[in-house]
Amino acid sequence: MLDTENYMPRLRADYDDRIKAAMIEEFGYKNEMMVPRLDKIVLNIGCGAEAVKDSKKAKSAQSDLSAIAGQNAVITKAKKSIAGFRVREGMPLGAKATLRGARMYEFLDRLITIAMPRIRDFRGVSSKSFDGRGNYALGIKEHIVFPEIDFDKIDEPWGMDIVITTTASTDAEAKALLTYFNMPFNS
Repeated sequence: MLDTENYMPRLRADYDDRIKAAMIEEFGYKNEMMVPRLDKIVLNIGCGAEAVKDSKKAKSAQSDLSAIAGQNAVITKAKKSIAGFRVREGMPLGAKATLRGARMYEFLDRLITIAMPRIRDFRGVSSKSFDGRGNYALGIKEHIVFPEIDFDKIDEPWGMDIVITTTASTDAEAKALLTYFNMPFNS
């Protein structure tokens, strides 16, 4: 078990030592508190039609996401009934987890250094997926690229949404921050 009192993730130490100074030099911030930082990372797996047919699929997605995130994931439920999709209000449809602090930095480190290189035909992530307010969203087609998932024990590969929320006010600042974290942008 990690001693969370004295433990600092590798990317957080890199942010404090190198990235802050580089961002101050690049954007000319007047003090350290103006430098953008990571706020949270939200992970989401939506099971879709499979969860409608079999309610155990959402539980499976929850357990897989909990293994990837390193904390308990929450089952997401339908807000409204939609007859065309055979969805009733309150029906479990997927799972989500919000990461902050040390777990957030550890996940980002595993995403960039381990999971992304394992994606088939990977040519980098799009630099156009910023929302205009300094947040970045990306999707992964198969969650099995994470080392925590045992390929033999999964029943189905799920797609996964990853939203990285920063305190940056512009997309340029957020892109620079993620570039310093070695996010592999394709352009």
